[in-house]
Amino acid sequence: MADKPQPRREPALKVAMMPRDTNVHNTIFGGLLLSHIDLAGAAHCRSELLDRCVTISMDAVVFKHPVFVGDIVSLFCETTKIGRTSITVKVDVWAERFEQPRQCVWVTEAEVTYVNVDHKRRPVPIVPEG
Repeated sequence: MADKPQPRREPALKVAMMPRDTNVHNTIFGGLLLSHIDLAGAAHCRSELLDRCVTISMDAVVFKHPVFVGDIVSLFCETTKIGRTSITVKVDVWAERFEQPRQCVWVTEAEVTYVNVDHKRRPVPIVPEG
């Protein structure tokens, strides 16, 4: 069912979809998924040792399959680029279907760019570990 293999690493975020999250078509509201993409990417930035980062851009997001109430959505992240003050994170979104038989479908992907900022929200260089 998937267009590509599901990542074998731990997800940055895993969320159960609830009835309150539906739109008028009785599927999960796309804006909620965009929010989860942003949160997963930000959590990933923390794992890359950035203490404070803000979202500067998210590329086009194409929803390949709907997400339904009861699905468990897993968001997998990977750093694709580290600049002087910014980091770009690829986020893959998968939904594990509630119904039997269990199946996982690739829902969407996005590249999100974050800027490393100080306590006054000014861009600051990313200092490599080591």
